[in-house]
Amino acid sequence: MTRKFGAVLFDLDGTLADTLADLANATNWALGELHCPTHSVDSYRYKVGDGVRELCARALPADRQDLLNDTVRLMRARYNEHGFELTRLYPGISELIAALTGRRYRLAVLSNKPEDFTKGMIAHYFQPSPFAVVRGQLPNVPLKPDPTAALQIARELGVAPTRWLYVGDTNTDMRTATAASMTPVGALWGFRDRQELAESGARHLVTKPEEVLDLL
Repeated sequence: MTRKFGAVLFDLDGTLADTLADLANATNWALGELHCPTHSVDSYRYKVGDGVRELCARALPADRQDLLNDTVRLMRARYNEHGFELTRLYPGISELIAALTGRRYRLAVLSNKPEDFTKGMIAHYFQPSPFAVVRGQLPNVPLKPDPTAALQIARELGVAPTRWLYVGDTNTDMRTATAASMTPVGALWGFRDRQELAESGARHLVTKPEEVLDLL
């Protein structure tokens, strides 16, 4: 019997790993270097998710957007040096990935995080990598919620979009999955809340990683 789903696509930040504190600290350091006000770590839940440039734009004061390029440069440099200090995989993620691998599902990661950081983080926390494709922000490829990158991954792995679960924690992820004709699964352990995920198209909401297995 053919399985309904053949592959699972994961977001990274807020889905596989709790990266919030390291992202916030690097951004706050950059803001401090530029003599701009900083923000609480928790407030970054609503600043991350749409790429480093948008993160820095949201963190800067409205009247200091002229500092955006400098903020991005400083934040990237700081994050490159300190990005693993507080970041951890969420409880249950390693077990979920092992179970999916054992059941021979194709696995991939798609993040709006820059490509080098995305690949570096997966290499750091998963040895050997169980993911057939790991993709971050690339030149000339639109960021999520544009479905281009998700559809490219589906083609590369030879699994039709309708046979993918897409697990993510923000409205950006749910909108990406919907636009790519994948099944959106909202991760409630991540950065955003139930209402946002439901209103942005989540077909399923899961409170723990192991619940993804029940959808398969």
